Amino acid sequence: MKVLLISNDAGGFAEHVELSASTTVKQLFERHIGAFNPNNYLIRVNRQPATSDQLLCDGDRVSFTPLKIEGAHR
Repeated sequence: MKVLLISNDAGGFAEHVELSASTTVKQLFERHIGAFNPNNYLIRVNRQPATSDQLLCDGDRVSFTPLKIEGAHR
């Protein structure tokens, strides 16, 4: 299956990604971002908040947006 991955980390990009039918949000995150720490990201599937164990479906639109941006001041 294919999903559209929108990553707003490290400059941002969007790409279609091929996944197996049983891929979860957490597995996709670990594959493309690294160690899973949902406290540092806003994670959405089809513009809705997602759980880490949510199974992805063909055509889903997944976005990972960091909550903290390096170099930003409080």
